[in-house]
Amino acid sequence: MKPFDSRQCKLLAARELSPGIFDFTVSCPELAALAAPGQFAQILVPGHTLRRPISICSIGRDTLRFVFQVRGEGTEKLSRYRPGDDIDILAPLGKGFPIDPNKRTLLVGGGIGVPPLLGVAEALGGNAVAVLGFRNRDLVILEEDFKNTGAKVLIATDDGSYGYHGLVTDLAAGEDFQVLMACGPGPMLRGAGALAGERGVPGYLSLEQRMACGVGACLGCAVALTDGEGREYFGHVCKDGPVFPMDRLKEV
Repeated sequence: MKPFDSRQCKLLAARELSPGIFDFTVSCPELAALAAPGQFAQILVPGHTLRRPISICSIGRDTLRFVFQVRGEGTEKLSRYRPGDDIDILAPLGKGFPIDPNKRTLLVGGGIGVPPLLGVAEALGGNAVAVLGFRNRDLVILEEDFKNTGAKVLIATDDGSYGYHGLVTDLAAGEDFQVLMACGPGPMLRGAGALAGERGVPGYLSLEQRMACGVGACLGCAVALTDGEGREYFGHVCKDGPVFPMDRLKEV
């Protein structure tokens, strides 16, 4: 069985969760059977040469769920798809999060970095604390979905309009955990990595970076890494990540 494949997938459900953020569920039994939390897909939008990389939000028995933000012409065109339409999807790509349901796991997400962590929460079977950060109340997404996994859910907003007023990493500092997993903007990842380091627990960070091929054939998403013994080299976010052990990242 190939580690990834390209399929025409039927769009089953589509909705706008908050301004500019869309929630798609597609029927793709073959791809769902291969997928793991933290991986991503490359989605073909007609009229565009390069596929659009979108994180896998949730994995069903026969379905994949994607939550994405409109960031340009391609994703804007994708957002106009309706149930019944076919979508050309190459997936699952990259390396996901290492799941251990026996370890209390802190999930730290920021903005559009929140959706990839939902599949992690589902796989952990409730043994998780999800601390999620957004700019304001109107942009809060997936809160009930995380609660439905059995995870403890805490929300922070930059402006204090909902939940904790302040940094998501400050809110997370009050929790007990054995593993940390994070996805979001660079400053948040650096703070999450520092928190894991202070606690002496392993941390895994999912990087958000522009991609071209999605399979490691180009150098569009190069990242500086270390082998753990002081030697540095360059890897690819699409192939060697997007999830990396934090001690292998030279910088975030």
